[in-house]
Amino acid sequence: MKKILAIALALVVVCAAFAGCSNGSGNSSTSANNSSSAAQNSSSNSSSSENTANDLGEITVISREDGSGTRTAFIELTGVEADGTDQTYEDAVFVNSTDQVLTQVSENEAAIGYVSLGSLNDTVKAVPVDGVEPTAENVKAGDYKISRPFMIATKGEATGVAADFINFILSQEGQAIVNEEGYIAVDDAATAFESAMPEGTITVGGSSSVGPVMEKLAEAYMAVNTGATIELQVTDSSSGMNGAIDGTLDIGMASRALKDSETAELTGIQIAVDGIAVIVNNANAVEDLSVETIRQIFTGEVTDWSEVQ
Repeated sequence: MKKILAIALALVVVCAAFAGCSNGSGNSSTSANNSSSAAQNSSSNSSSSENTANDLGEITVISREDGSGTRTAFIELTGVEADGTDQTYEDAVFVNSTDQVLTQVSENEAAIGYVSLGSLNDTVKAVPVDGVEPTAENVKAGDYKISRPFMIATKGEATGVAADFINFILSQEGQAIVNEEGYIAVDDAATAFESAMPEGTITVGGSSSVGPVMEKLAEAYMAVNTGATIELQVTDSSSGMNGAIDGTLDIGMASRALKDSETAELTGIQIAVDGIAVIVNNANAVEDLSVETIRQIFTGEVTDWSEVQ
């Protein structure tokens, strides 16, 4: 009888040990499966994050209107203009100011546009081009290639307030304002301003890209010469040059080089250098675009973010 009880007790101990091993093995397997699942989820999430730009679908191209100096410079510098023909995508959304480009891109995750470097704000994301960040320093160094001149022009030689204001723009004080506003001065060795203190009112008009820095320059000048008034009209570069030609503007503004037809009528003066930033929505994960890809997007050769490498 004692032998039977001893055998039975031994069997109970063995079974208990076997059950424990079985449960341990099961937990280990479950843990491994959970770990594998977590790794797969992590990989999936990582892949989703990396593909955000590609998942945005059809590209919404935002471009400027005819007559815009920014558009003229942009299509020349990126190859969107070929053999003298503007090949901007016909299904693009065309807007007539820098602010409208910023608004359109900030409100549409699939949008892409371009604006003056000095007009950038945190509502949009500026994309490096060919690996180069769009900064004033990179433009000045010649590393960022999408850049253009800011010009003013007068019909004949400027006199009175117009001449004095131009002298201020090109002075040490005026060029410092150009730099402060995110553009690049054309004369780092400019001399201090000495006003002739003329009195009167002049009208300055044209490019919406030049407009913001011109407003700052006008405010600073009128603080020095309180007898002068400068009225600013913001439209586009072509309107600025035409206004200077027909005399409705004392000084015209253009965010591009003057055309041959304009230089035949006007005296042009470069006041700054500006970069053109290619912008996308803040939700877009694209980290860099080549000039060639930009050309393909803005001509409609590439129409979906999944095609952007």
